[in-house]
Amino acid sequence: ELATAIQANGAKAALQLFHGGRQSQSSIIGTQPVSASEVFCKLTRETPRALTIEEIQDVIEAFAEGARRTKAAGFDAVEIHGAHGYLINQFLSPLTNKRTDKYGGDVKNRARFLLEILELTRDKVGNDYPILCRINGDDYIEGGLTLEETKEIAQTLQAAGVDALHISGGIYDSPVPVTTGPMALPRGHMAHLAAGIKQVVNVPVIAVGRINDPELGEKILQEGKADLISMGRALLADPDLPKKVANGALDDIRRCTACDECIARLFFNEGVACSVNAALGREEEYKIRKAKVSKRVLIAGGGPAGMEAARVSALRGHEVVLYEKENRLGGQLNLAVVPPYKEEMKSVAPYLEYQIRKLGVKVVLGEEVTPLLVDEIKPNVLFIATGSVPTIPEILGVQRDQVVTAHDLLAGRASVKERVVVIGGGMVGAETAEFLAEEGKRVTILEMLRRIGMDMVPMAIQMLYQRLKKLGVAMITNARVQEITEHGVVYEKDGEKRTVETDSVVLAAGSKPNITLIKALEGKVAKIYAIGDAKETGNVLEAIHEASKMAREI
Repeated sequence: ELATAIQANGAKAALQLFHGGRQSQSSIIGTQPVSASEVFCKLTRETPRALTIEEIQDVIEAFAEGARRTKAAGFDAVEIHGAHGYLINQFLSPLTNKRTDKYGGDVKNRARFLLEILELTRDKVGNDYPILCRINGDDYIEGGLTLEETKEIAQTLQAAGVDALHISGGIYDSPVPVTTGPMALPRGHMAHLAAGIKQVVNVPVIAVGRINDPELGEKILQEGKADLISMGRALLADPDLPKKVANGALDDIRRCTACDECIARLFFNEGVACSVNAALGREEEYKIRKAKVSKRVLIAGGGPAGMEAARVSALRGHEVVLYEKENRLGGQLNLAVVPPYKEEMKSVAPYLEYQIRKLGVKVVLGEEVTPLLVDEIKPNVLFIATGSVPTIPEILGVQRDQVVTAHDLLAGRASVKERVVVIGGGMVGAETAEFLAEEGKRVTILEMLRRIGMDMVPMAIQMLYQRLKKLGVAMITNARVQEITEHGVVYEKDGEKRTVETDSVVLAAGSKPNITLIKALEGKVAKIYAIGDAKETGNVLEAIHEASKMAREI
């Protein structure tokens, strides 16, 4: 059924087969993970047991049988996944393969497991059925596979009859999370690996790695670095991306921001979700249907929640008008893109603005929604998307002149001196600290929890933490701020009072919903819905999902 659905409109369908090996969790699979050798896995915090020769033969048979079933199910090709630290990569890599039998040692022996899988697979699927293979161009970890070794492996795979090579990189133990490609990594950051392999083989080579932009994909092809482009998260964000590219509708593409929310949820055994595409994984449930009765919809606030509510409401046939008190749309997205390495977030607001204007939504900038305006417009439905306001913690001295909020700082409404203490080490505080450190400020983060970035996906905080350390930012956790004095910040840690000398203090201790308009309009409109941060403070994903859900229900 899956193969038929993919092929219905002319696409080709390939199925990817993999075995997690030591990157599986015993709590999930119900037994101790297996691998080439007994090498501890930092991801799972477990040590696998080494496969016996007999078990290796069983796994080879299982891969080949999986490929046979793939063909029988109607798929056009099969891809054997030998990258990303999964079982096949564990045999290929000297980091995880310490065997002394015929499956360990030099490159030839370490590749034997994969070659035997390919050989038996070919026997089962026939000579005319495409077999693709995904391998790491580089493991991005000391002691792992390098590009030079992978070139040798690639030539061996070509000789064994593989039809295409899909070149990726990294394992989950790698110090830089290249496998999941957070937004701090540049677009196309692994294209050079594909280019390196393409130099030594004569089969099609597939490039992957943060290619969310069709222009970048085309550039990689034109430069001869690869023959095919692989997009994963880009198609989660916008499943119609290929169709839009073919039609030249590039402005209609909903671009992946590489926020890694989709991947992070898998690590916590949660369902997949996308920050910018609320319908992902819920396509039938979230299918936009025309409303039975067209309503007059007023939206207060032009951030991500307000614009998504406007987009969905307009698609359903409602008459929509959106007011934004600032002179541009975007709301807190305009602050989120200020810190370093947040460039990908810049695509969200322009996409939503383009969509609502194309749909005929009336957009009024520089004017705030008031009870008087509501009386004048007389909407059937009012969405309040006025966002949040910074929480001002109850700290002695918090009203001093040297204290500013992260919101005001990122908006350019406030400035700081050379020595800065940031109170709060969540995403806003940590990113603001990096922003200041990049400007040459001496920064200290005071965070009351056990570590910074507790509200961030693991891949993003992993890289941000490394950058903060490199910039010399002091990160003090389990710290409870007690007082802001003229020349410093007093905090308690481990039952002891300490002081950080500082010239300026930045508050990043969270936000709370802006409920001013909600209170003013109680009882004045039949249907009022608070969405996004105006309902409950959260991230872009939560704002867009809440707005999309509510707009489908009016």
